[in-house]
Amino acid sequence: MSDENKDLGDKAEDAFDKAKESAKNLGDKAEDAFDNAKDKTEKAYDNAKESAKEFSEDVKKTFDSNNPDSGKTVAIIAHITLIGWIVAIIMNSNNKTDLGSYYIRQTLGIWLLALVLSWIPIVGCFAFLICVVLIVMSVINAVNEKKVPTPIVGEYFQDWFKSL
Repeated sequence: MSDENKDLGDKAEDAFDKAKESAKNLGDKAEDAFDNAKDKTEKAYDNAKESAKEFSEDVKKTFDSNNPDSGKTVAIIAHITLIGWIVAIIMNSNNKTDLGSYYIRQTLGIWLLALVLSWIPIVGCFAFLICVVLIVMSVINAVNEKKVPTPIVGEYFQDWFKSL
């Protein structure tokens, strides 16, 4: 029985040594995987940081008040629904441009005019078409960077909404 116990003890010791070796190998693999993940994360962080820096520089260049295209961009965005108009106001509040402010006022006036006209019984049917025509004319002038007022009421829009 003592030889049997000795054989069992040797087998247990061998099994323990193998398990210890396997655990060490698994630990080494886990450490390598962690190091790889850490390297990849650091590279991704550096790439994201560089991309954010480039994007920030592009935004500054695009919406710089000295850049003549920034007013044009605001003017065009102002014509794209109510949400576009709100975005244009926010963009223009940081870097005011004459062209951007002009078309923000014009677009607000056109939308309010369309709203008022829609309440008049017979004219209300045509209010949408009138609004579309005025918006298209305004966008064309904004793209060409010309400050052309909306027919008949454009000068009033500039006066009424001069705080924008």
